[in-house]
Amino acid sequence: MSVNALIKKIEDDQRRSDIPEFRPGDTVRVHARIVEGSKERIQVFEGVVIKKMKKSHHGNATFTVRKISYNIGVERTFLLHSPRIDKIEVTRHGSVRRARLFYLRPLRGKAARIKTKMHFHNVGEATDKAGSQSEAAVELNPAAVEAEKPVEETAPEAKTEETKES
Repeated sequence: MSVNALIKKIEDDQRRSDIPEFRPGDTVRVHARIVEGSKERIQVFEGVVIKKMKKSHHGNATFTVRKISYNIGVERTFLLHSPRIDKIEVTRHGSVRRARLFYLRPLRGKAARIKTKMHFHNVGEATDKAGSQSEAAVELNPAAVEAEKPVEETAPEAKTEETKES
């Protein structure tokens, strides 16, 4: 057995299968295990993915998450298949046209916002991966919510005449 085959076998054993699919521009929550002395706790780091290795199946694949903490930009690079990562949650999918979002570094506030990607599975309805309609579907399609609410019909002319007389 060659050295490369041996390394590949070890990497395959350590590769994780519970990692969700995410891209640069997505907002993620990384639950990282932190060891302080003899105690171990989970620290959540939430931010925008600004860089991800293309070859995520490699054992040394990394991704970088950026967040603003107390008006200071903080970037943290994680190993994708690290046992120190408890779980990764994708909060929001961002719509970007770049693979590396380093242009976000000097931006602050509203200028640093990323548009949310719209996922429509059925006409006029957005669903999550489980297939059920979520709160995001209501936000994405307010017309469907408006159709369900009864509309009160009032004559606008009558209101304007009353205000003129008073």
